[in-house]
Amino acid sequence: MKSVSLETLSRSKFRAKFRLDEEDKKYIDQSGLETLHRHANDFVKKRLAPANPKNDGKQTPYQGHPVFKAQHATATCCRSCLKKWYKIEKNKAMTSKEIEGVIAMIMKWIESKYSK
Repeated sequence: MKSVSLETLSRSKFRAKFRLDEEDKKYIDQSGLETLHRHANDFVKKRLAPANPKNDGKQTPYQGHPVFKAQHATATCCRSCLKKWYKIEKNKAMTSKEIEGVIAMIMKWIESKYSK
């Protein structure tokens, strides 16, 4: 998995537009970052990790959960974005190391936006 910084991602006009709104921050306040980490883990394992995920390219909503916004902001929303930004091959199940890296990136973005 290629390393990509939040700064690099923020230079993308599309990626830079994602923000945590007050509703997202309230959700995080109530649920906690550990719960969001579990959700990110579930979403990545079910929606991204398989070799050919169902509805690839459309499996991540743009809103409804802070993790979804983070996935779009960090280019971890579909296998095409993972290939473009992180060099994670399509049509091949993700390794546990790749899954961990994607979840870490999602959480890094959430924590950076939540603390502001």
